[in-house]
Amino acid sequence: MDAPKPSVGIILTGGGARAAYQVGVLSGVLEILDPHRTYGFRNPYPVICGTSAGAINAAALACRANSPHEAVDRLRLLWENLHTDMVYRADTPSLVRTGLHWLGVLTLGWMLPSLHGTHPHSLLDNRPLAELLTRSLDFERLTQNLHRGYLNALAITAAAYMSGDHLVFYQSNTKLKPWTRSLRRAVPCNIHVDHLMASSAIPFVFPAQAVRVQGATEWCGDGSMRQLAPLSPAIHLGANKIFVVGTGHRDDRPTVLPRANRSYPSLAQVGGHALSNIFLDGLSIDVERLERINELLHLVPAEAASSQSLRPITTFTISPSRSVDELALEHITSMPKAVRTLFRVLGVSSGSGDQMGGTLVSYLLFEASYTQALIQLGRADTMNRMEEVKAFFLEAQ
Repeated sequence: MDAPKPSVGIILTGGGARAAYQVGVLSGVLEILDPHRTYGFRNPYPVICGTSAGAINAAALACRANSPHEAVDRLRLLWENLHTDMVYRADTPSLVRTGLHWLGVLTLGWMLPSLHGTHPHSLLDNRPLAELLTRSLDFERLTQNLHRGYLNALAITAAAYMSGDHLVFYQSNTKLKPWTRSLRRAVPCNIHVDHLMASSAIPFVFPAQAVRVQGATEWCGDGSMRQLAPLSPAIHLGANKIFVVGTGHRDDRPTVLPRANRSYPSLAQVGGHALSNIFLDGLSIDVERLERINELLHLVPAEAASSQSLRPITTFTISPSRSVDELALEHITSMPKAVRTLFRVLGVSSGSGDQMGGTLVSYLLFEASYTQALIQLGRADTMNRMEEVKAFFLEAQ
């Protein structure tokens, strides 16, 4: 009996503005697999999974899965022309109003109970992002692509604040039994903008999003939180080859300063470290875990493995080849003045010999000069691994 044809799943991770890097990788993969833009070239990712900003890229791919080149072209056009005010309100009045709101609640809330019901929900207002996604994505096409077989499934992850569960919202044209694991559960649904806003709601930075889950309202935040098994959705949805596009450079870590020069960390440093823990750590751990499982499966008789519904999963990861933190600080001056002022208050500095807070900036710098640099880096990193890309994808065709 012939072995089943490999099914490729793609995992697009979180990372705020860093997700522009993924667009460069996607563009490079298509250039390698189909350099002449062949008519009828099929979507190379039957299973598409996304988290946080990666969920937005995943939905965009899925909505135009019938035309992969067009999907990536549109994504690239969007990210290359992005500005901060297209994602969150960055004008001075909005930031001052939010700041005064926080200050009022923190200083007077203990003596004025009436303020308790008006507490601020987040540091930034990302309603412009919801408007942008509503204009840019056609979810009717997503349903059509699933029905016509251009795509097997789309999965978007989010974290539920009330129940504490990590949720996988998925849409598929085949009947799949929802799975439940410890602190994780899958929810079949028709994916829409609310799911993307929930998945990309960075804690404290952007407000939580209300999503209907099995008839009840669940307030959800960024899908990278409590994501104990980032590869799991793709595997449950049938992928046995997983292409992971990360947003973190393996050497993105604070510069070690001489002990005498170490000072108390700024809010920007603490915030950047917290976001890195949310966005980056779980994926590398899950990939290592999967590699160990694959090694064990090689030692187990095939009959025993199949009886336990176990199968080897091949992974291939592309992530930035240089520090994204440093890249962000190179472009910080492109941010609106009001946002730069906010970052300075938080402790971000980019002067010669004094560069701090680049990690926090790298997630929130939604400006064209930075996103274009990330796209170029993603494409270059992919082209530099051309033979690996060919080996991974052509084997599945």
